[in-house]
Amino acid sequence: MSGHPEADIYHRQGMGNRAGLGQAPALVIIDFVVGFSDPAHFGGGNIGPAIEQTVELLAFARKQGWPVAHTRVVYADDGADAGVFTLKAPSLRKLTETSPLSQIVPELTPLPGELVIRKQGASGFFDTNLASWLAFRRVDTVAVAGCTTSGCVRATVVDSMQHNFRTVCVMDCVGDRAIGPHEANLFDMGQKYADLMTRVELETAWCAPR
Repeated sequence: MSGHPEADIYHRQGMGNRAGLGQAPALVIIDFVVGFSDPAHFGGGNIGPAIEQTVELLAFARKQGWPVAHTRVVYADDGADAGVFTLKAPSLRKLTETSPLSQIVPELTPLPGELVIRKQGASGFFDTNLASWLAFRRVDTVAVAGCTTSGCVRATVVDSMQHNFRTVCVMDCVGDRAIGPHEANLFDMGQKYADLMTRVELETAWCAPR
């Protein structure tokens, strides 16, 4: 994202540096569920292509033996656990445990041993055991895929950094229902919170001698 017309001011202020990869990565896939793959519900934009790229990234992570976590937004059938998030976006309450919309897309179905987080907020870390699950596995680097870039991906990236994980936002494995917010949030995350890498760049960097 160095070609952004406003990148110079960030660079002059010492932002946009790279944290780099550590020795123990994990893959966290945010909310790639049926409802977010469907423009009639929560999807649209470039979410479909991001899912396709994440299929490849997930296969790579599994081959490398990385810990893998998936998140779903899940509310109680009666809305008892709904909060202010659902005042802003009431349709989220449709994402209940058994709703077809809240099921992880079939091509990313979790395997045994992969964590599935149920959340009611934006970040995969907020009020969940994700941070402790990663720490127990001695993870030092979190690669983030999922949707939406401007919402739950961004919130997860910020919290990942605040938990002192080196964080990679995998640019072609995250998507949003609108491209403007997707691009703006990628730029901002790259300046302050995460390294931006494509799937191929991440895979190549991990396999290269270090």
